[in-house]
Amino acid sequence: MSPEALLGRARAVAVRAHAPHSGLREGAVAEGAAGGLHDGVNVESSSYGVSLCAERAALARAVAEGDRPVRVAVARADGAPIAPCGACRQALAEFGLGLRVVFLTSAGAAERPVGDLLPDAFLLEP
Repeated sequence: MSPEALLGRARAVAVRAHAPHSGLREGAVAEGAAGGLHDGVNVESSSYGVSLCAERAALARAVAEGDRPVRVAVARADGAPIAPCGACRQALAEFGLGLRVVFLTSAGAAERPVGDLLPDAFLLEP
């Protein structure tokens, strides 16, 4: 699937996000090694620390469905540029520094390995 198509799907699912506090609706799609597509959305909580970003929700769904994520796209419902936060970059790195991340920048769609987004990543196993 093209990066633009993945971003389009992530943006389409973002409208289902639960974002009563920030209003920032974010969607993600994890593309699995088996070819599956696994959607996720952000789910906010009044206790901000337990809020869940869309990327981590998509990762969890892929794993729960027996797939291994190889590429993850993230997008905002309003189409504005966004990249994974630090916590999500760390969670993505757990699936290998070569996992591809697709996101929208002010210059357009970008696709990079998570290792480029999280240099000197903390990993228990290299």
